[in-house]
Amino acid sequence: MPRNIEIKARLTTLTEVATRAAALATAGPTPLVQDDSFFHCAQGRLKLREFADGSAELIAYQRPDQAGPKTSTYVRTPVADAAGLRAALVAACGLLGRVQKERTLYLVGRTRIHLDRVAGLGDFMELEVVLAEGEAVDTGIAEAQRLMVALGVAPEALEEGAYLDLLAARAQAGARPGG
Repeated sequence: MPRNIEIKARLTTLTEVATRAAALATAGPTPLVQDDSFFHCAQGRLKLREFADGSAELIAYQRPDQAGPKTSTYVRTPVADAAGLRAALVAACGLLGRVQKERTLYLVGRTRIHLDRVAGLGDFMELEVVLAEGEAVDTGIAEAQRLMVALGVAPEALEEGAYLDLLAARAQAGARPGG
């Protein structure tokens, strides 16, 4: 199963990080519009990702919810009929939530830099260092940490969990009396 090392950080200055990412990049910027539907599942997370061009993929993944570098294992499958699959998954599993974002993708070697503007949350950066088969996790963590420094992202900006979790926490805080 493919693995990568991921980090997620909240940004206060997306344009500054974008300038640094562009200077480091071997490819990009590639603008993407993504609509992710998450479904209840027994293990990890399951999401249907739809792109503005009409393409889609189903992604099953597992990773710990912690700030800082974390290992993620995943399976990605192209989907021909996203609307039909969403209807079937909603009926069978139930919809957990949706995340809509505008993403700018840069590549720095094997690392994907995502600069995300997430509806209802704001601006974020994600790094995904793709690990080779059998490669030590520590190598990917070191690469992610070097890129964080090069991009000017402070350790205190790191976030736990998925965007879906952050949206749920925000909704819960808004539902509290006085919140």
